[in-house]
Amino acid sequence: MHSAVPATNAMPGTAGPIPFKDVVVIDNDDHDDRAAAAIPRQAAAAAAEEYRDIVAALPSKLPGTPQRMRLYQGSWFREDWVLGFVAIQRRFAPRDGDVVLASLPKCGTTWLKALAFATAARAAYPPGPALATAGGEHPLLRLNPHDCVPFMEAVYFAGDEARLAAAPSPRLMSTHASFSVLPASITDNPGCKIVYICRQPKDMLVSYWHFINRSKSNAMSFSDVWDSIREGTYFGSPIWEHILEYWRASQAMPDRVLFLKYEDIQRDPVKNVEKIAEFIGQPFSDAEKEAGIVGSIIDLCSLQMLKASGAKNAGFRRVVNVEVPNESYFRKGAVGDWVNYVTPEMAESLDKFLTEKFRGSGFTFAE
Repeated sequence: MHSAVPATNAMPGTAGPIPFKDVVVIDNDDHDDRAAAAIPRQAAAAAAEEYRDIVAALPSKLPGTPQRMRLYQGSWFREDWVLGFVAIQRRFAPRDGDVVLASLPKCGTTWLKALAFATAARAAYPPGPALATAGGEHPLLRLNPHDCVPFMEAVYFAGDEARLAAAPSPRLMSTHASFSVLPASITDNPGCKIVYICRQPKDMLVSYWHFINRSKSNAMSFSDVWDSIREGTYFGSPIWEHILEYWRASQAMPDRVLFLKYEDIQRDPVKNVEKIAEFIGQPFSDAEKEAGIVGSIIDLCSLQMLKASGAKNAGFRRVVNVEVPNESYFRKGAVGDWVNYVTPEMAESLDKFLTEKFRGSGFTFAE
């Protein structure tokens, strides 16, 4: 059995999620054994090889490139990410209170992680002067949001399951998997909740182009990225199915799946942060609202604040098999930035293509 070291720099006597990076695995002898994860990682590596044979038999696109994709259960994903999905389906052990943040890449994932973590952990890490007065520091001032809320597929790909198992409840996790790829232990579990965020595809594509070309050995031309939705080479393609699966789940199970739009959060962050808090079972009290806690969370999670610390955003991080600069997660965050990159004709063509794909679903993108 493994357990976790209690949260550091937290307010005393409080419970809630702690940053994933701060979880230290403790072995049965009750001493700090940071090498304890080595055994699970060895087992995970062996399992990954077993899964690699399974993945190698799947249909592929873009062979011979860093972007090679595999068709898994109806969707196209980067090859090594599929290894993580297979492992999650076979080995994930859910807990009541688990919250999974889901999205396509470059749809506001990093911002959602920050907002959700700051909201869920506000008892242990108040987003105002109280924590500093008590001698602590908010994790988002020293850590990247991805250090606080891990990608599940990256955890399983890296063999870091012992750390996930040791994390105290409620656990916050994230994924780029489609709803149908998530295991039934999550999707059919009333004790687990899912928060999905989508973004206007034109801005999503521009953001992805900037992001992918800052990662190591992973460059793509703008035309290849712009055409990736039509060509089915965008991560999670077809993207309309990815979005609609979560949209339909949110309509059928509104108490278990919350569907958010990036642009709506930009326009009314207070309303949407309160919606997240209510959904995960931690609504803001009237006293918290009067004290400005919601506004403090929004300020803490602003792009300016998340970019502010050079130390936490220096260097590279490995996400599954790709190394990307930490600072690449914070570019503009602007709505409508696509107008600076494509012609009106290109935008209209993509809009018409997607309008047909979503026809009759009741779903529309925010503008």
